[in-house]
Amino acid sequence: MTEQELRDPQRSPSREGVLRAMAKVAEILPPTPLLPLEADGRTLWCKAEMLQPIGAFKIRGAWHRISDLSDEERQRGVVGVSSGNHAQGVAWAARRLGIPAIIVMPENAPKAKIEATRALGAEVVLYQRPGQDRDAIAAELVARSGGTLVHAFGDPWVIEGQGTLGLEAETQLKARGIGGPIHLISCCGGGGLSGGLALACPEATLSIAEPEGWDDVIRSLAAGEIVSVADQHHPTPCDALQTPRTYPINFDILKKRVSSSAVVTPAEIAAAMRLVFEKLHLVVEPGGAAALAAVLSGKLELVATPVVTLSGGNVDWDTYQNMVGGVA
Repeated sequence: MTEQELRDPQRSPSREGVLRAMAKVAEILPPTPLLPLEADGRTLWCKAEMLQPIGAFKIRGAWHRISDLSDEERQRGVVGVSSGNHAQGVAWAARRLGIPAIIVMPENAPKAKIEATRALGAEVVLYQRPGQDRDAIAAELVARSGGTLVHAFGDPWVIEGQGTLGLEAETQLKARGIGGPIHLISCCGGGGLSGGLALACPEATLSIAEPEGWDDVIRSLAAGEIVSVADQHHPTPCDALQTPRTYPINFDILKKRVSSSAVVTPAEIAAAMRLVFEKLHLVVEPGGAAALAAVLSGKLELVATPVVTLSGGNVDWDTYQNMVGGVA
């Protein structure tokens, strides 16, 4: 891939790009643990992404994208859109590189995520969710500032960066002497992580999980075309997975690779969060537990060595207490 092709924002993400991202990510971040979790007589291998510096996998794609900016682009800064995890990833990468960052976040995002984003030095612009179009707000900020948009999922660099999770997991399994095919189970909002995993691990079986009411990717795959969330007022504890619709760049990957899917309920997500606390002694946020919830509920048939994404742990205490305490 030429330098010009690498810098083309309209390019397609690739496995070559995932491998390049892996080299960059490995320079600044240690691998997150791949932890065994015994459930129903089977070992699930859980990728503990809540242990990233910003508490979620989003740091991977943000670093790959922002570290590839030219000197001129860095001076103009970046604009991100996020409910909180991608926001922190962008803010973390921008601060490390000395780049100004503006993040568009919903007013009803967890306070912990808004405060953490500001603490990392980013300017936060709030919008009403539902009601306002975050992409339109971001586009206006890009036009005003001249900054580069770092989208939460619809960006080739971001997709490639998220795929590094899969490469790490494969390496960790091999180091434990576990070979053969793997079954990746991923939470899914816009499809950045699942799309990246599809590219990173082309031989793996891929399944996705979405929260009920926000299963637009699953319904899109069934329809053969992108469809939006039917009711954007539908309540869900999974703020990280509240994506109104996926993008063509993600859908084009997923429609070829997703083998199975599951829609999970708040009660199933709460059960997964409790198990992670009890067995792994870790905190996982509701959206970060969706993939595990799909497995524990029996809604997905495991066909190979299962690798489950525990994708983030940024959750307000009240929400966590209510969920884990059994109020779902």
